[in-house]
Amino acid sequence: MEQKQCDERGGTARPPLLILLSDYVNKISEAVLFAMIMIMIVVTTLQVICRMFFDALIWSEELTTYLLVASSLLGAAVGFKRGAHIAVTFAVNKLPGLARKAVSIFVQLVGVAFFAVVAYYGAVLMKSEAMQTTPAMGISMTWIYSMYPVIGGIILLHLLAGFSDILGRR
Repeated sequence: MEQKQCDERGGTARPPLLILLSDYVNKISEAVLFAMIMIMIVVTTLQVICRMFFDALIWSEELTTYLLVASSLLGAAVGFKRGAHIAVTFAVNKLPGLARKAVSIFVQLVGVAFFAVVAYYGAVLMKSEAMQTTPAMGISMTWIYSMYPVIGGIILLHLLAGFSDILGRR
């Protein structure tokens, strides 16, 4: 979602820094999301092959589960950036421009509040479970729970960048 703004000379101004940062983070998120899904496919296929012909991989199911949760959250972040989440807009679209903008700002603020809570309590969970390890892979749960504050922060970035889109509408 690229925004072009005109400056006073009639040229094209650069988008605000927050939008550029959001765009950059989203490109990285999309690449990481693709990699996570590919890893899940490869590990799951490898697990099936090993189970059929060799010994089962003890860590594959756990890795795939954690990747599934992380890719779902990261996919939600990409969805926020693209504006691809479902919305009930038939009533909002009937409102006059200023009221529509107010409702959009309110919805955006609710999203910011929710994901600020997710990021905060994700960090709390990360800290409180730092001494625990995963059963099969034996890695610290801090690494697993880090997805909540990191992806919560990414969604917050996209939501905050979305304010300039809302405020720029007529």
